Amino acid sequence: MDKVKRFFSQLFAEIIDVTWTLYKVMVPIIIVIKVVEEFGGIDILSQWLSPLMGIVGLPDEMGLVWATTLLTNIYAGLLVFMNSGVELTVAQASVLGSLMLIAHSLPIEAAIAKRAGVSMTVTLLLRLGGGLLFAWILHQTYQLGGMLDHQAQIIWSPEVVEQQSYFEWAWTQVENLIAIFVVISVLLFSLKLLKVLGIERLMAIALRPILKILGISREATNMTIVGITLGLSFGGGLLINEAKRGHIPARDVFTAIMLLNLVHSMIEDTILIMLIGADFTSIFWGRLIFGLLIVATLSRLLRGMTEETCHKYLYRPVKS
Repeated sequence: MDKVKRFFSQLFAEIIDVTWTLYKVMVPIIIVIKVVEEFGGIDILSQWLSPLMGIVGLPDEMGLVWATTLLTNIYAGLLVFMNSGVELTVAQASVLGSLMLIAHSLPIEAAIAKRAGVSMTVTLLLRLGGGLLFAWILHQTYQLGGMLDHQAQIIWSPEVVEQQSYFEWAWTQVENLIAIFVVISVLLFSLKLLKVLGIERLMAIALRPILKILGISREATNMTIVGITLGLSFGGGLLINEAKRGHIPARDVFTAIMLLNLVHSMIEDTILIMLIGADFTSIFWGRLIFGLLIVATLSRLLRGMTEETCHKYLYRPVKS
């Protein structure tokens, strides 16, 4: 009985610790982004991004779609796209989708990465540069092969939603924060259960060859898997919690966060982008392979750097 009581006592303490860490990062950013939206920040960003769209074979109008996605989330970006009336080929939908999948919700997710000790500059360069690079590679591949040039079939069309009042917006944010608490609770309970049953150790052994190439320690395995499947916010929050306890070295946290920057929420986000007619192979397997190759390269470069150089430019240990 004492063991069960201790189990749930520790679990509750961890849930509060992880969610409070995320809330401290997310709540101020959510408010700031709302202010930026109200003052036309998204329109300004779209003007900067529109000229880049031609490089990856997209119409200029998609600059507003990506700008919305960058500052808010994929859902909002899709709503803007649906209301734009622009028709894309499957190739273009896949290119647009790749930009949205790699680079979205940057204010919140970059702040979470920073809380995990990763330089915000590095995070933004990787997300924006990685998104554009992957989109450009897809665009060139489609052009050279004459692939996926038929019109994309949109599976989902949003209902017209009236402008939210500030109270409705605030209540929506509260509901989202409650949902995060619930998901974190389920995740931490599941992870503790996996550890008790010994499944965590078996997963680490099975994934060891890939993790070794990427430079991710066994201790960061489960958190990385959570981030890849459910999203950077959840995986990053768990990594911060473990790093604060000294369970995971700063270098391993950095490598794991770099992977999650490029490859995260592979289930939900992929499904969302498929709704606009994107090619599954490109946005799922293509993104996964691209992310693994980039992080493997970064990991190799890290081995040639001193801890002092890494702490100065790339990451720092997380304070408890």
